[in-house]
Amino acid sequence: MFRRISQFCKQLFENNKVAPVLEEPIQEDGLRLDIISRDGHSISRRQISENALKVLYRLNKSGYKAYLVGGGVRDILLGLEPKDFDVATNATPDDIKKLFRNCRLVGRRFRLAHIVFGRDVIEVATFRGHHNESNDKVSKSNAEGRLLRDNVYGEIDEDAERRDFTINALYYDISDYSIRSYGGGLADLNARTIKLIGDPDTRYREDPVRMLRAVRFATKLDMQIDPVTADPIKALAPLLSDIPAARMYEEVLKLFFAGKAEANYNMMQRFGLFAPLFPQVSALIEELPKGQTAKMLQVVMRNTDIRVSEDKTVTPAFFFAAILWYPVKQRADDIAIESGLTHYDAYVAAMGDVLEKQCLTISLPRRFSTPARDIWQLQLRLERGQGTRAFKLLEHPKFRAAYDLLLLRGEVEAGNIAKIAEWWKAFVEADETDRSDIAKSIKGSNTRNRNAPQRKRRRKPAAKPAEE
Repeated sequence: MFRRISQFCKQLFENNKVAPVLEEPIQEDGLRLDIISRDGHSISRRQISENALKVLYRLNKSGYKAYLVGGGVRDILLGLEPKDFDVATNATPDDIKKLFRNCRLVGRRFRLAHIVFGRDVIEVATFRGHHNESNDKVSKSNAEGRLLRDNVYGEIDEDAERRDFTINALYYDISDYSIRSYGGGLADLNARTIKLIGDPDTRYREDPVRMLRAVRFATKLDMQIDPVTADPIKALAPLLSDIPAARMYEEVLKLFFAGKAEANYNMMQRFGLFAPLFPQVSALIEELPKGQTAKMLQVVMRNTDIRVSEDKTVTPAFFFAAILWYPVKQRADDIAIESGLTHYDAYVAAMGDVLEKQCLTISLPRRFSTPARDIWQLQLRLERGQGTRAFKLLEHPKFRAAYDLLLLRGEVEAGNIAKIAEWWKAFVEADETDRSDIAKSIKGSNTRNRNAPQRKRRRKPAAKPAEE
């Protein structure tokens, strides 16, 4: 007991650095393997969720090998609270399903077992193997090298070689509570370095999302990407355009809704990873005057991080509405000029166009795209709604989100929009009596939107003289 307490205190005062006691490393044909006995690391079963332990113990008692793997092990060693606990085993998905009544099998690209405990889901993966034989039923890749199907099973050493980064090639063995570290994972954890396992060019082509994961781990864990790992990213960034839009939506949530949005955005721009995800936004960064799009992106990312740190809600509807506002505005201006539609109708058409193009790279669910449209439409009403109309707009379900976007626009654009935003801020923050005075201070409630492109009215043809 005293020995464990002393080890914990030593680790705490050394800024959460891992100080393992390594057994003799095993160097075979594959990755280097370091085995750390129970006395050489700080992981305790008390730090592992009860449901994950149930899965590990049942697999082990049924004669299978069972390991807590990846982020769960990594985060505990870094002194962080794991977000989830994943399990790796030599049991096949069908074997796992027989052991757990609360199991469901998911995934086409790689078959996984989800063990469901209410809202808690423990993901169990069978050890992955190498693609030695060509069989489209279990393994398939496209011309660029991206894996389309990956149901090849193997042993733990092969599984480690198939993982993305060395800091994720860490296995906690439930049978003897040791840690198996492959490819120098523990050393890289101490050095705070993100290293890809295998040839970076090949591994990125197998799954281009690994480039985004490298960025996310670097910012989340305050680590540096190894130069060899970072070198091919910029050239291979366009491969992200081929990733299914639904999968990319999940990655966007991880990148921008975990408190590191601004850091991830800046690093993505440095590596050229932002443009494949948001091509319409990226195209306008240099085009709009005074860099409005670039400013808006920085403001939105910073604002999102602040809300996350303050435990406030952040929604994809507002996030996408904010970063896609200038593409909508630009498209609406083009439509108004080309077709002669009214200002409002041009915006409605532009909203559909921009969302349709965005969903080609990131599939935004309807439950978020519909509110985004409401937020955009309210921008037009807020620009013209000072005065007594303000009271009615205040009751709109999406008023607060639209108002927040207007404030961001005022910060970015200045000028007339900034004045409108200031008026609305004074109106929203005032009490009922003061609101009436503020509303009456505006002469008329049909304030003209001077930012909107004006359309020339067609003159009616002169009436023909009546024939005698």
